[in-house]
Amino acid sequence: MFESAELGHRLSKAEYDEIDPQLRTALLNAQFELLEKKGFATVILINGIDGAGRGETVNLLNEWMDPRHIEVHAFDRPTEEERERPFLWRFWRALPPKGKIGILFGNWYSEPIGDRAFGRIKKARLDQRLSEFNRFEAMLAAEGVLLVKFWFHLSRGGQKTRLKALEANPDTRWRVREADWLFYEEYDRYREVAEHVLRRTSTGIAPWVIVDGSDPDYRAVHVGRTLLDGMQRKLDALDKGYRTRLTAPLLPAQVDQRNLLNALVLNQPMDKKTYEKQLEKLQGRLALAVRSDAFARRSLVLVFEGMDAAGKGGAIRRVTQALDTRQYVVIPIAAPSDEERAQPYLWRFWRRLPREGKVAIFDRSWYGRVLVERVEGFCSEADWMRAYAEINDFEDQLVSAGAIVLKFWLSVSGDEQLQRFKDREAEAFKRYKITAEDWRNREKWPAYEPAVCDMIDRTSTENAGWTLVEADNKYFARVKILATLVEKLEAALGK
Repeated sequence: MFESAELGHRLSKAEYDEIDPQLRTALLNAQFELLEKKGFATVILINGIDGAGRGETVNLLNEWMDPRHIEVHAFDRPTEEERERPFLWRFWRALPPKGKIGILFGNWYSEPIGDRAFGRIKKARLDQRLSEFNRFEAMLAAEGVLLVKFWFHLSRGGQKTRLKALEANPDTRWRVREADWLFYEEYDRYREVAEHVLRRTSTGIAPWVIVDGSDPDYRAVHVGRTLLDGMQRKLDALDKGYRTRLTAPLLPAQVDQRNLLNALVLNQPMDKKTYEKQLEKLQGRLALAVRSDAFARRSLVLVFEGMDAAGKGGAIRRVTQALDTRQYVVIPIAAPSDEERAQPYLWRFWRRLPREGKVAIFDRSWYGRVLVERVEGFCSEADWMRAYAEINDFEDQLVSAGAIVLKFWLSVSGDEQLQRFKDREAEAFKRYKITAEDWRNREKWPAYEPAVCDMIDRTSTENAGWTLVEADNKYFARVKILATLVEKLEAALGK
């Protein structure tokens, strides 16, 4: 894969001097058109061989374009805080908003390649990571991100010559580290691993561009033209109104009209005395579990979804009563802000993930894409259809990083919901809980029901299954939620 990059590509000074002003002008124009239209974000990945000119190229792009609208992130080994979250967490946080350009130096490819080259991980683990990256990049592309991936290459002899030249110059000697020579000694192994990685992750939507790093002028023009072509093509597509089209068939309805929700017996018996006794016992077990040494190395993510007035808030309060206020955060999810709209859909959830020993409680969640956005037409069919796989992948990454993910759907009958709406209107201190939107959503339940059933069916996985809660009786619902939470938490902690 690297043979073409070892041909020794060259540009004469005269050729470079002729190309340089035209290329930088075109790049600057494209950048400002991108900034004006804010139709997509541009993410540039910088990877490759030490000494191949990666840093110089990043500096040059900052010179050629307006650096105020370029976000450069250089990643080293993850910090303690970063290690407590899923691997991709710190890269999600670095994604630029629409209209901006983000340059990620030492991105999600660097650590797995180095780990494999130096024998710290097995090939199977590397391939698992590469599959995650392909899905991640496919999601970014589907969200409209322009992803440009550069691999800067040098032959082994070229790398040695480059490192010695840098060391010989007092002004550049500082740029050569002991680690650079260590990588040089392992060049053949590193190249072998890199070739495997590039073959597995060079896809139609995010291909790798190999850059010959032996000549600075050729390298600069090659990178500049590649970036310019990608931006111009994306801007032209935006002007023409191109959108992703749905090719998969829509999800079928059940022939007998029986589904996961209407099969529930919603009015389950439980009296207040039994409730209070169970509540105290379960809250005590929950408090002990989250204070244990075993939980200090884990995190807990709770997702509460359900019909309006189903009792999500009351259930959440019964959970938090058992927790130290310093240990948890309740995250209410409403319509996305302008900042959140400028990012891929899952971005606002990735940035709220808890550290080890902490609890994040989502009052509504990332499932809005397959519920309200699907029903209200806020996203295309292609968007919500692909969201099932993206959400499953997201939750798998949480679990793989040590999080315990529990999801609850609270369901009430139409009659019970109506009575709760009326009660809220009648009580002065509850009026804030009922809005015109709640009444409107009640009328749309026939459209929401199949969306909820599809969501449960397609996202209830072995790592993060749904618990359906019969919520006409609030006492029963709260006890079921706490009992499920305690049992699954204790099982996960080995108690």
